[in-house]
Amino acid sequence: MSGTNSQNTAAQALSPALLARAQSLAVEHAKLSKLTSAAYDVRKSKRLGELSDVTAALKRWEGADSALRELHSLLQDRHTDPELRALASDDVVSTTTELSQASEALTSSLVPKHPFAHMPCLLEIRPGAGGSEATLFARDLLRMYRAFCSRRGLRVSLLKYEDAEGTSAGNTGDAPLQEAILEVDSGGAYGVLRSESGVHRVQRVPATETKGRTHTSAASVLVLPSLSGNGNGNGDESGGVGGVDDWDNPSNDCYIDPKDVRVDVMRARGAGGQHVNTTDSAVRLTHVPTNTVVSMQDSRSQLKNREKAWTVLRSKLAQARREAREEEMLRMRRSVVGVARVGRGDKVRTYNYGQQRVTDHRSGFSVHSLADVVAGGESLDRVMLSVQSWLGEQDMQTMLGEQQTTGSGGGGSSSEV
Repeated sequence: MSGTNSQNTAAQALSPALLARAQSLAVEHAKLSKLTSAAYDVRKSKRLGELSDVTAALKRWEGADSALRELHSLLQDRHTDPELRALASDDVVSTTTELSQASEALTSSLVPKHPFAHMPCLLEIRPGAGGSEATLFARDLLRMYRAFCSRRGLRVSLLKYEDAEGTSAGNTGDAPLQEAILEVDSGGAYGVLRSESGVHRVQRVPATETKGRTHTSAASVLVLPSLSGNGNGNGDESGGVGGVDDWDNPSNDCYIDPKDVRVDVMRARGAGGQHVNTTDSAVRLTHVPTNTVVSMQDSRSQLKNREKAWTVLRSKLAQARREAREEEMLRMRRSVVGVARVGRGDKVRTYNYGQQRVTDHRSGFSVHSLADVVAGGESLDRVMLSVQSWLGEQDMQTMLGEQQTTGSGGGGSSSEV
């Protein structure tokens, strides 16, 4: 009887809707395999690779499920040899565990990857509440992420650095930080760093504090997909990364109609120098429909500033469009399952210098090695991995909510996960 219960428990670990979805994707995988073997196609091969994990996970689940059913068949058959029955009884526990693990693996493989996960990224840092201490903390975060990228072998460059007066500080990074944008130009950087978006809070005693009181200040971090190679406003707002993305497609998140963008050219601001205040090198782009403004003056070349500004503007709009769709989907799903989402305005992490502690408020994970975290060390890896695991759980809950919504509507399995 206990064997029957364990079989039912394992079977219930995977919902019928998810199993039907996996089987549908496996059929698609088989069809694409035949097509690509006859004639190579880039898009079909890419889709084939995306489906391979699901297909492998489904085969593992079907093998474990079949084995468990055979074992229960032997146990329920009165004519089974006693010695064989004993062996089957011993195997039930391990096979049930294998089926449970296979169910988890299959469910994880069905969770859709973020559409920007494979892309490079832009990391924008701004000081928040806390006055001068906030600008110092923002600069600390900038150094932390640069050190992290260097240790992980990610190509990183400082796209923009402005001090409190709005003047470019070049690549030194020593002036009080008002805004900084890092470009992490390595594939998959967005997938690695997207969990860093949000408000980072610091609790410490400032160097100027004479009474030893702890101050709290904050800085905001925004991680955007880097959509470089996207034009510079001189009639070349098309093209894509590796020729894969269609920037001219109005349904693409990355699409911008040049007629919607106002371009202003002005003289760069600053304390002086050969080119500052003497040439019209600074560029400001304004996306009129959304009033999104991007300005750039780091380079002496107006053309390079224009290219950088278009990169940032396209990234901001693509992220905003995706977030708008996510918000709409969340409103539809809340009646089915509670799904948490952390945006830029939410406090995501606290750096407590007095306790040498870093706590991420999404995953609930803490480390007491603050110095290693702010140095971009392996402790930062552990914090980020905890958040990525948390995000995966949220994505899984979202997917389950979608399946429940589809099932309750009587529409069968969805064509999209």
